[in-house]
Amino acid sequence: QVQLVESGGGSVQAGGSLRLSCAASGFTSSSYYMAWFRQAPGKEREGVAAIDSDGMTKYADSVKGRFTISEDNAKNTLYLQMNSLKPGDTAMYYCAAGEWETLATMIHPFRPEGFSYWGQGTQVTVSS
Repeated sequence: QVQLVESGGGSVQAGGSLRLSCAASGFTSSSYYMAWFRQAPGKEREGVAAIDSDGMTKYADSVKGRFTISEDNAKNTLYLQMNSLKPGDTAMYYCAAGEWETLATMIHPFRPEGFSYWGQGTQVTVSS
């Protein structure tokens, strides 16, 4: 059973930076994919960035050039470096993962239904 634990959320002013971390454990396949989603009050959950075991990455248009997803395999940790934050980035951020597939074969990599495992979420608040 894959377990995901997020940390690193907080409050920051517009233009600032935050780094989210997601400690992962329990993968049984060498092929996996992980992503960061976010959900603001009253809005649907949306994919922000994804990465897979082959190193492929994908980003939502709204965060390209500002957010960077990465992983440290030695620490089994996923990161999301968020720069130039905007008030519109305010949301609960979730780490998600799936196995036995990679981003290259996924038609809709940011479809929440495609992820089997989820963390509890960490709040990010950006003030103007």
